[in-house]
Amino acid sequence: MRRKFADWLKDETVFAVALVLAIASCFIVPPDAQYATYIHMNTIVQLVALMIVVCGWQRVGLFHIIGSKLLGRSHTERGLVLTLISLTFFSAMFITNDVALVTFVPFAISVLAMANMRERTCLVVTLMTIGANVGSMLTPIGNAHNLYLHQLSGLSTAAVMGIMAPYSAAAAALLVIVTCVVFGNRKIGSFDSVDSDDIERSVLAPSTDMQPDEVRTMGFGGWRTWVYGVLFVICLLGVDGIVNKWLMLGLVVVVMIACDHRTLRKVDYFLPLTFAAFFVFIGNMRRVPEFYNIAASLVGSHPISLGVGFSQIISNVPTTLLLSGFSDAWRPLIIGTNLGGMGTLIASMASLVSYKSVTRTYRRQKGQYLLTYTAVNILFLVVLLGLAAIIEPTGI
Repeated sequence: MRRKFADWLKDETVFAVALVLAIASCFIVPPDAQYATYIHMNTIVQLVALMIVVCGWQRVGLFHIIGSKLLGRSHTERGLVLTLISLTFFSAMFITNDVALVTFVPFAISVLAMANMRERTCLVVTLMTIGANVGSMLTPIGNAHNLYLHQLSGLSTAAVMGIMAPYSAAAAALLVIVTCVVFGNRKIGSFDSVDSDDIERSVLAPSTDMQPDEVRTMGFGGWRTWVYGVLFVICLLGVDGIVNKWLMLGLVVVVMIACDHRTLRKVDYFLPLTFAAFFVFIGNMRRVPEFYNIAASLVGSHPISLGVGFSQIISNVPTTLLLSGFSDAWRPLIIGTNLGGMGTLIASMASLVSYKSVTRTYRRQKGQYLLTYTAVNILFLVVLLGLAAIIEPTGI
């Protein structure tokens, strides 16, 4: 029992911390009727609905199949790496950065081994992780804290995308430059006799004991893929307030029960619970005048720098929830918490997915991965902060 609790605590550290903070704050501000106003239900409901739909797509193997088809067209080292980075960069805009990394990093590790590029794994996965983080920051549904800020600020989807577009574009250009400089056009000989179906079989479904509901499954998606596509459109309409949030969630749950009820058990419900716990903590601390005045003063002075700095220590989702409780400077908060996803390994919790995938396969490369990841991330963070200083000189 103690071992299980320790494993759970290791996996859900952020939720555990949020829960402790929420409970502790209840002793400072005893529960009352005002607690009912703390939870931002729009964010919670929309987050859960999107997570269910994306999980459904994962379980029919949609993203793996798309990846294998694209990789079947890559015949050089540079082309292969650009394709892998593109998979996380573009998919993260719609399925979130953590899902993009969970899906494509293990896939990439296997593909790189097939291409005899094992020694490049740390750098390629680092670039893929950055790709996911800078791609996800473009859209309100690309990551959880963007969805929250989109709802809290009342900004339109186009407005949020307009704020982050220069940074995503600059990061994409830098990713291409780094890839072209580091990786040459050497032909991948081991791919000559391999097509996309071979990649799919050898990388995505190495087991002969496949089940129709596994993420690695090939060919079992069929009509479910299209049904989930319709649900995804409904979720997008819900994010923009066109479809009622409860109707949206109800449709998603009912349809998923009919299509694949096991999906509902695979969703990571600790993420919305983490949000709820932070909502309680921040709601209570806002009612403590001394704490509120100090926090509001700090956030108001340097929102971008504070967003980036706090993210390096507690990651950007908790930073977003914390800082947004004491400032309505939405534009610099959006920029700061998104750029803050680069830097340290924990700046974006999604980045831990990549670290665990690499070190699980190559146990002796923990130090090399951390060094590579940190160095490359600092490069990107410095460049994007320089861009922010030009675009938002008063927000830094």
